[in-house]
Amino acid sequence: MLNIILALFIIFALFCIAARLLHRYFLYVPDRRRVDPREAGIAGVEEIVFKSTDGKKLVAWYRPAEKGKQTLLYFPGNSGSVADRAGKLKAITADGYGVFIVNYRGYGGSASRPREKRLVRDAVSAYDTLRGFGVRPRDIVLYGESLGTGVATQLCQQREAAALVLESPFTSVVDVGKLAWPLLPLKQIMVDQYRTIDRIDAVSLPLFIVHGGRDAVIPLDMARHVFHAAKEPKTLTVVPRAGHNDLFEHGAWSRVHEFLVRLDTDAVPTTERQRVPGAGRFMEVPAAAAAER
Repeated sequence: MLNIILALFIIFALFCIAARLLHRYFLYVPDRRRVDPREAGIAGVEEIVFKSTDGKKLVAWYRPAEKGKQTLLYFPGNSGSVADRAGKLKAITADGYGVFIVNYRGYGGSASRPREKRLVRDAVSAYDTLRGFGVRPRDIVLYGESLGTGVATQLCQQREAAALVLESPFTSVVDVGKLAWPLLPLKQIMVDQYRTIDRIDAVSLPLFIVHGGRDAVIPLDMARHVFHAAKEPKTLTVVPRAGHNDLFEHGAWSRVHEFLVRLDTDAVPTTERQRVPGAGRFMEVPAAAAAER
């Protein structure tokens, strides 16, 4: 009997070790193809190639904002690439807002492999690149979608912005994983945990959370926990008929748009919390990106 228990323990331990080594293959589901914005049918969007602090080349799509409008620094979810958000970008830009959306490492032509710490550093580099275009902190709205909510929340602690918008946020990736694997010690197994619930109370920006009432991937209760842990000013809006991937189809953008219209950017200090050294120096002009292709 003791031998059976020992054997089961060894098997379980080996399974946990394998899970620790392989969990990122389940967490990050990239589409590595590099797609030109014109192929996605989005007018006025340029491909931008910039470098992170470790020199890795990253691919983003950028469209400047119309006068008087904010620019959304957009961090997408864990699957596909920015090309899969073409419909959402059309809705955002149709109302005159700018957008700078980042392909994570390993996604959409960006180099290297995704890791939580790397993605957060890349987010800082993306912010600094956007600042290099002359966009002021008071005109930047940090926008996170699903996995990107964990990235955008961490960026808040390092750079100034006008507001933080979280679409389908979770408390942590560990909590999401436990929905499928309740018996595994995921907190010990997973390296990349994106613990938004531990960081959201440090966010001092106006916060807007939008979540689908029928989200079967990230339960609405997680968004509520994040909301209750956050400081004022904050807003939580639920799109009753929306799931995880169809929020915009059910009117989520109109609610975000209303928030941006109400957003009093004059209340945001014009000076940054931190000086941005050499903002935009890791940037290639769109023509260079095209030539590289």
